[in-house]
Amino acid sequence: MKLVLLLSLIAVAIAAQIPTFDSNQNARILYQNYESKFRSYKFGFRQSDGIRHEQEGFLNNFGQENENLSVKGSYSWVGPDGVTYEIDYTAGEDGFKPDISQGPGGGIPPQILGSMAG
Repeated sequence: MKLVLLLSLIAVAIAAQIPTFDSNQNARILYQNYESKFRSYKFGFRQSDGIRHEQEGFLNNFGQENENLSVKGSYSWVGPDGVTYEIDYTAGEDGFKPDISQGPGGGIPPQILGSMAG
């Protein structure tokens, strides 16, 4: 009986520490920044619900026929399972290239993560 009570108390304590996902929650912006220069930009923000996004871009070969934009950045969020998921990416002439990762206890099997990252 004491063991059941102890395990119940441990389960309640663990559950109280796991963040819960509420799609109706009103997130607050904790930080935001935007910088723009002649051939580049940079922005970022963080929210109280765990969402974060940072990105910077550069205009390459300005004024030439092969002018293009190179972008790198990352974003993350806390899923309904309490796990933080993060995408680091680059984008440019060769397309969009993500690198997907998840925190401990993530629900996406490594084989699927690998196939999503290309």
